[in-house]
Amino acid sequence: MKGKEHSKAVELRRRGYSVKEITRQLGVAQSSVSLWVRDILLSDAAKARLLKRIKVGQFISAENKKARTRETEERYFREALKEIRGRPDYTKILCAMIYWCEGTKNVKTGLTFTNSDSSLVKVFLRLLRKSFKLDEAKFRPCIHIHSYHSAGKQLDFWSQVTNIDKSQFIKPYRKPNSGKYIHEGYQGCISIKYHSNDLARRLTAVAKAFMASMGA
Repeated sequence: MKGKEHSKAVELRRRGYSVKEITRQLGVAQSSVSLWVRDILLSDAAKARLLKRIKVGQFISAENKKARTRETEERYFREALKEIRGRPDYTKILCAMIYWCEGTKNVKTGLTFTNSDSSLVKVFLRLLRKSFKLDEAKFRPCIHIHSYHSAGKQLDFWSQVTNIDKSQFIKPYRKPNSGKYIHEGYQGCISIKYHSNDLARRLTAVAKAFMASMGA
């Protein structure tokens, strides 16, 4: 029986079938198929078929991923809207609205909040920590400073403001500055990234649901 499956696998491979296609068609282990066809040389026609199938498969996979993402975002929106219309959590709503105004809208990159107002940064993080269960290790802040700033002093300042350990901060970004204008008391700004697309989607959903409940 294995001999017949082996021969059929070789035949299909020479015609440009992928290992997964052969596995599904023959109903055998993928590891066996990989072993049987690993030394098969493909003709140009077989290579063309295989490449086409790979591209189609990648397209289908990408579309399925987009559909799953849309379903997740719609579910988060429905859940947030139900909560707001029932027993609203105003701490979470305020956090979401601050983020909607000052955070990044591209949830694919995770949650990113950038601001120079230390009081607003402190309030946002306090609300965020109270509203969601966070993994503090996922925070990666970056301070944006001018040439006249001391990187060490600003790092100390923003670490205290955010209550995030200095070891989690990435290398400071120095903004171009002519040196002619020094803003007294300006502490630079901070960009706080939290590596979670899911949290960004949840927070965005709360903001959208709140605005929808207000007729916006």
